[in-house]
Amino acid sequence: MLSRYENEFLKSLDESEKYWADAAEDLFWHKKWDVVLDSSNPPFYRWFPGAQVNTCYNCVDRHVDEGRGEQVALIYDSPITGAPIQKLTYRELLEQVSKFAGGLQENGVQKGDRVLIYMPMVPEAVIAMLACARVGAVHSVVFGGFAPNELATRIDDAKPKMIISASCGIEPSGVIPYKPLLDEALNLSEFKPKCCVILQREQTLATMNNALDIDWNDFIDISEMTDCVLVDSTDPLYILYTSGTTAQPKGVVRDNGGHMVSLKWSMKNVYNIEPGDVFWAASDIGWVVGHSYIVYGPLLHGCTSILFEGKPVGTPDAGVFWRIISEHKVKALFTAPTAFRAIKREDPDAELMKDKDLSSFETLFLAGERSDPDTVMWAEQKIGVPVIDHYWQTESGWPMLANSIGIEKLPVKYGSPTKPVSGFDFSVLDPECREVERGEMGSLCVKLPLPPGCLLTLWNADDRFIDSYLSEFPGFYKTGDAGYMDEDGYVFVMSRTDDIINVAGHRLSTGAMEEVLCSHPDVAECAVVGIQDNLKGQVPMGFLVLKSGSEKTNEVVIEDVIKLVRHQIGAVAAFKEAIVVKRLPKTRSGKILRGTMSKMVDGETYKLPATIDDPLILEEIKASLTANEKK
Repeated sequence: MLSRYENEFLKSLDESEKYWADAAEDLFWHKKWDVVLDSSNPPFYRWFPGAQVNTCYNCVDRHVDEGRGEQVALIYDSPITGAPIQKLTYRELLEQVSKFAGGLQENGVQKGDRVLIYMPMVPEAVIAMLACARVGAVHSVVFGGFAPNELATRIDDAKPKMIISASCGIEPSGVIPYKPLLDEALNLSEFKPKCCVILQREQTLATMNNALDIDWNDFIDISEMTDCVLVDSTDPLYILYTSGTTAQPKGVVRDNGGHMVSLKWSMKNVYNIEPGDVFWAASDIGWVVGHSYIVYGPLLHGCTSILFEGKPVGTPDAGVFWRIISEHKVKALFTAPTAFRAIKREDPDAELMKDKDLSSFETLFLAGERSDPDTVMWAEQKIGVPVIDHYWQTESGWPMLANSIGIEKLPVKYGSPTKPVSGFDFSVLDPECREVERGEMGSLCVKLPLPPGCLLTLWNADDRFIDSYLSEFPGFYKTGDAGYMDEDGYVFVMSRTDDIINVAGHRLSTGAMEEVLCSHPDVAECAVVGIQDNLKGQVPMGFLVLKSGSEKTNEVVIEDVIKLVRHQIGAVAAFKEAIVVKRLPKTRSGKILRGTMSKMVDGETYKLPATIDDPLILEEIKASLTANEKK
């Protein structure tokens, strides 16, 4: 007899059109679709063609129309600024979004125009996104504080009619003025927007250009509220840029209809969240997690979403997550494993949790990079709730592998994000596009067509879309990740395919070695990279960040982890070198810059990634490497 999960998953593959048509009934369609899936022009599949919708209507207006107007839609909690907590009901959100949308129209923004949003984590950023959706404009959110040259490339690619920004953002290191960065980007870009709307924050006031800039408050004051503009289901809702292997970023294009269906479905079936529940994705609107699970997913489902402007540690301490869960009665938290590694490093015994009421809290979800078993088990032990590792990408827009607890909670296997989510038909393939044996490493791929909500193409780059994702394994979407599937159908995502290192002809996963290193009681987090070796081609090198208060010397910990890898993976790994560093270089979304570290060790030139959280970390690591060489 099939389990509930197996029954749901098989239906999503065998009767995919009926499955997603049924899911679509949970949303409001101003006009229903002609067919559920248009497969006439593969690989450019389109979901719900012929339908007319408005995403903003389903996120905001619909809840007001159905009597939920006084429910809190958005809670703004900003420990980094100390600003008072702000709560917006669905009715209040509707009013502000409608007014801002009216301003967009009055300034010439129409259906299909692009609007670039370059803002910190403030309610106005969410209002701007929803207002774009309301008038049918295509928004492109760029992470606040991005370097001017990177911002300029996105301006030239998206060609926005308007840019919405703020005077500054705030990081633990201090205030980051945005306006000078934006001004420099506009000087560098060939394309020039019609105008810029600037939100003035009290921490830093921007110098305005009267010929181009409009103050946010002035923009709102002269605007009239406006109704939703109907768009086709297949029209783009947003462009979200992700780093490419060339200087040109990849603009992932998401549609309106399929996006609504997948996110609404996932809130209940993956996250087990009901309308009215408080859901918190501790991310940023500049990343896909922020798009999907701070803004659109929770609001489509009628939830209360938390907009958090802060860090897991340092704002003010490693107990801020527990304070927010307790104060706002959070049911589920979604964050990156790196956040919990930081909390574990600063407060290994979870002392800061002890006076908090976490009775509302039911599930912790982790995604963004591999969830090492040690961190998962620490969180399980300290919090006492299920810790669900799940896997997805900017390109997918919603989970691809997960323990879908709203359907059926499956047994946990540490190191695995469990099994494919409905609609994602995973295979593990060798370079010849043949499925490998269970337990054998290969490229993780998904059979086409992808389910609703995944990328349609790349903005103005159909050929690059095919080359990047579809050409290497015909008939499949290439995730770019390597891993394996076990006999029970659990998928283990071990590393990016370019993080597989070749040690004397043996293909080894750096992720498997990191799992071993993190099991050491004194290691808070780590990274393993492949470095050049004249004899073996490549050998692994470990970078270790130790827990606060570790009593062992660096040399003893290094000796311990080398023995651990030899014992658990074997001599074939040739793991003989590691150093202790204060911290690891990461993107602002928490991904460790393993490729940059590898080039640094090998003495190769490398480009400083625009998304790096703190460039000084690389200098610290260089100093550690130099000191290690002298020893």
